[in-house]
Amino acid sequence: MAPPLALLLLLAAATGVPAAAQQPPPPLPMARPGCRDKCGNISIPYPFGIGPGCFIADQFQVFCNDSASPPRAFLVNTSGTYQQNSESSLVPGGVTKYPFVIDWSANPREPIELMDISLARGEVRAYGAVSSYCTKSSTSQVVKLQLTVVSPSKTSNWPFTTSMERNALVGVGVSVEARLATRMYMDWPSSDSWLYTTCTSDASDNFRKPINGSCTGNGCCQVPFAGNSIFEVPLFAVSFKPENKTRWDSDKLPCLYGMVVENGFYNFSSLDLSGYEVLSKKFPRGVPFVIDFAIIADDGYTGNGSCPAEGQKAPPGYACASSNSFCANNTYDSERYLCHCKEYYEGNPYVTNGCQDIDECKNPDLYPCHGNCKNRIGGYDCPCKRGMKGDGKAGTCKEIFPLVAQVIVGAVCAIGFVVVIFLIILLKERRKTRDFYKKNGGPILEKAKLIKLYRKKNLKKVLLDSNIIGQGFFGEVYKGFLGNEQVAIKKPKISGVLENEQFANEVIIQSQVTHKNIVRLIGCCLEVDTPMLVYEFIPKGSLHDILHDHNNNNKIALSLDLRISIAAQSADGLAYMHSKTNTEILHGDVKPANILLDDNFSPKIADFGLSRLLVRDTKHTELVIGDINYMDPTYQKEGLLTEKSDVYSFGVVLLELISRRKAVHSDTNNLLNSFREAHEKDMEGIELFDEEIAVTEDLGILKSLVELAMECLNLQVDERPTMTEVAERLFLMGRSRQQ
Repeated sequence: MAPPLALLLLLAAATGVPAAAQQPPPPLPMARPGCRDKCGNISIPYPFGIGPGCFIADQFQVFCNDSASPPRAFLVNTSGTYQQNSESSLVPGGVTKYPFVIDWSANPREPIELMDISLARGEVRAYGAVSSYCTKSSTSQVVKLQLTVVSPSKTSNWPFTTSMERNALVGVGVSVEARLATRMYMDWPSSDSWLYTTCTSDASDNFRKPINGSCTGNGCCQVPFAGNSIFEVPLFAVSFKPENKTRWDSDKLPCLYGMVVENGFYNFSSLDLSGYEVLSKKFPRGVPFVIDFAIIADDGYTGNGSCPAEGQKAPPGYACASSNSFCANNTYDSERYLCHCKEYYEGNPYVTNGCQDIDECKNPDLYPCHGNCKNRIGGYDCPCKRGMKGDGKAGTCKEIFPLVAQVIVGAVCAIGFVVVIFLIILLKERRKTRDFYKKNGGPILEKAKLIKLYRKKNLKKVLLDSNIIGQGFFGEVYKGFLGNEQVAIKKPKISGVLENEQFANEVIIQSQVTHKNIVRLIGCCLEVDTPMLVYEFIPKGSLHDILHDHNNNNKIALSLDLRISIAAQSADGLAYMHSKTNTEILHGDVKPANILLDDNFSPKIADFGLSRLLVRDTKHTELVIGDINYMDPTYQKEGLLTEKSDVYSFGVVLLELISRRKAVHSDTNNLLNSFREAHEKDMEGIELFDEEIAVTEDLGILKSLVELAMECLNLQVDERPTMTEVAERLFLMGRSRQQ
């Protein structure tokens, strides 16, 4: 009876009317009408603006220097938002009189340069200079400081404040003490009562070798930015604790540096310590720091700016101009507020019609729909597809057997002989399907209720030649969707090896493996001669493809830290299989092609136990299955598969991971022999490492990786480490590089 129903559904689908082609929406308005909305590639949204009438107040006026390449944007108003830079030479040997105040009165007020503007966060990212304190020669010291002002005074209202949460004070150098101050000066001890924040690195006599990426006081220090209140910091300068010495001849590290910088931007490098003004030259336009902005109440340009209560009429000058916007008071100050677009709208809430409806159907990750998505103003609808009922947003749509189908079924029954023949064939196919289902352990797996049991018809749309993504000794692998989940289906070639309890028990064992670094078994199809297994689909592909796919012009760079992470997590997955499951699971074919990577480059072990599903009796076998390039010689010779066989294969994977060379089993081109020869001769073997990671400072960790690989590849099986030991050592290597 099923074919007439299928025919009916096809006919019903054929009567559907295709959706009208939608035109792309116009660009969202960001500036006032008739105003310029960009300076080069920097967006300038209202309340900021370029030119008369294009900004909400003078403080928000932007100047675009189009003569620069690319064009550069600056805040025009320098009465309360500006920077001053000053340079001064000190007497031989350093400062001798305190306080040492730089005469900056003659220095012009320079506008602050913008990097970008975020309306959603209410912040501006701008450039700030790197202050420096350097020994220029054995008789000359030079100090360069910058004063940054974002408010005319500590009490006056101003729409800009230096962010207390998004900035940090960073000092770089040996024995550096970077200080926040209210003016460009140096003193020892400090005489600035407003000074609350200092950043200090180790003194020179306690100085240890700095660690790249670490800013915890060893050549680099970092503390949160803080001022005289939780509300605002009207101005700041980065200064230094003075020194009465020259550092030119003593240690070749002539400069100290200080800067207020956006959290997470600066990544410390030991190279920044060596050379005159090297860090200042590294950031010639300055480093980014974050300025918060808001609309201010009762300041003369917007009227009463506090958010109106619900149902209350908006006051004059209310800045949230779009009808689809809402007002949010500042967390710390009720007289300041920001405007935002309502849910399901995007754009600029400060301009008329700036917040426009979005098409939620084009972003199913944020707005799920398991039916027919239909955009509407202020949201979207998701009715179930034709012939189904339920909630499309919740994914509960189910098929409905329509009345017309029942009429067609009754008419088909009258056809007679043709239908009888068809039913006989159908019954035979169903009997055959039931036999396969029972032979492959279906009743056992039904009771276990651990995985999905797919019908053969459910997999037909996936099992197409166009969906094949891999072929090998065991069969084909297909990629496709089952419902809304993307899966990989393994269709073996070998049949009739396991039956009933054997296959069912092996599937149960696999289904209970829930480690994050092992590919998850979702279900299986038992209605065929050889059962098919359904696994989660891992999008990045295999480690083999990423290491060796030279036909791909976009070669993926792999840092040493990422390679160690991939190795450690892969080892952890194998260790889980060996020792942390109820039944010991041996992989038997560990290689890069069976290590898959997700979008975050986290590895997942695949194809584990596949050979055991097909060839199972004892650990000894006459049919040795696996890739000879990674195979344990003992397993190859004696047919004895143990957990140490996986350890040996993993050792080859380690060498392939750090060299980015294929493991080829031959006398003339053997990656294993090349590393073993270098290791036995106590050679560094730099030429064997991938050039991306073969740097001097990483030789120690690379040698440790080679040493671990050689232990795994020991021909004496009992002398190889366990996978648990391998994983622990790799995780330790990874943690040591993060310290």
